[in-house]
Amino acid sequence: MSGNLVAAAAGSTDLSLSLPQQLTVIALCALTAFISHLALAVFNDGVRPFMLDFIQGRTTRSATTAVSFGLSAGFIFGLGAPMALSTGVLNPWLVFLPTDILGILSPKKWLAPILGAAWGAVIVFGLNGANSLAHDLPVDFLTAMQQMSTPILFLFTLFPVLAITKQFGKVRGAIAGTVELVLVVATMKLWPNVFAGAVAMAVGVLMLIAFAVSKDLRQRKLERAERIANGDGAAEETPDDDDPMTSLFSASATRLRKHLPLFMLLGAGVCLLAQMHVFGGGEATSFLIAKGDYSGAAQVDFYRVFGFIPLIATTALASGAYGIAGFTLVYPIGYLLPNPWLALICGAAVFAAEVSALSWIGRVLGRLPSVRDSSEHLRGAISDSLQLAILFGSLMAANAMGGGLGILVVGGLYLVNEATGRVVVRMAAAPAAVIVGGILLNVLYWLDLFTPVKGG
Repeated sequence: MSGNLVAAAAGSTDLSLSLPQQLTVIALCALTAFISHLALAVFNDGVRPFMLDFIQGRTTRSATTAVSFGLSAGFIFGLGAPMALSTGVLNPWLVFLPTDILGILSPKKWLAPILGAAWGAVIVFGLNGANSLAHDLPVDFLTAMQQMSTPILFLFTLFPVLAITKQFGKVRGAIAGTVELVLVVATMKLWPNVFAGAVAMAVGVLMLIAFAVSKDLRQRKLERAERIANGDGAAEETPDDDDPMTSLFSASATRLRKHLPLFMLLGAGVCLLAQMHVFGGGEATSFLIAKGDYSGAAQVDFYRVFGFIPLIATTALASGAYGIAGFTLVYPIGYLLPNPWLALICGAAVFAAEVSALSWIGRVLGRLPSVRDSSEHLRGAISDSLQLAILFGSLMAANAMGGGLGILVVGGLYLVNEATGRVVVRMAAAPAAVIVGGILLNVLYWLDLFTPVKGG
């Protein structure tokens, strides 16, 4: 992707969808709400651990709904909606988090898909009207929010460096940072039409995995040597069949495999939505999809997968509820596929493989503790890099729409949220502040107390 494509005001934010796209969104929302109602899968990773008590009848549907709403509302209204409006691309926080809530909330099985479909209709018919209305305002805060693209895309590139530093120390982190910087500069110089962070992220993630696997292999070698020294050289590591966690994991995997056709349908639907290029799996991905850089988007979401496979696999095995997007491999696959029929087939096949392999993945992760730790560090690094990028990008948007006053309002709202215990989750607070600040600046304009920044 060339430098001018990264420029803030690139791309259309039109949210009008074709009839097939509208039907796909509505049908997928109906399906995800139904699956959530059955407690087979939820999108919010924070909700999944609570699903075991719900599945086993130790907590009520209303209590679980309250947990889901409490953990999801900030992301829906503070991140999902602003990102969709500013990029013109749908995202999982807007599409899947509400269907988590609606599915769990529904008292009847038949009602869940109706509620999900209703939310899908709100998305496909309501967002474009809100988008058009916002663009007609004197202070166009949605166009200003496109300023967020550059910091998100480039700071996100550093997440492997942060993960390596946290897990393996400053020296290896400095080496990884130097390698990534060299690769970004080289890519911008030699391949200006390629997203500059793509190669750097790939190498960074590979370095992290290499460090983790190397550490685990060394540890296993030492443990084997110790067993031999203690006279237990012939002893092999065997799973403890009496371990209650082993029994729970096995029961959860069996429960999910019983519903394999439903998961295959879900995988087909998610992959199809990604293939239509109206959906991005993450913050950086949404801007890349909006700019038409589907290969760049596929690379970004593919690298994220490494941070989420251990989390999703272990929480699914522990709770009996899978992820609505699985390991999220269907996102990058969908972006790259040439037609919807292939997306349906590949999405179904990927989910069938993921659900069938859950027990095996759990066993492998049990033998690779450093790789498991790398996943946690990757997720933390992704969160840290995006929090800074979104905050910085939001202040850039505030400056674009209101100059110093815009920065004062948006930055002030963010700081107030921090001081009051983060009523809105940190990652969603800054985009939400841009929207609230934009509305306030429009009110000041109508009161003849503010003149919009030229071009804002």
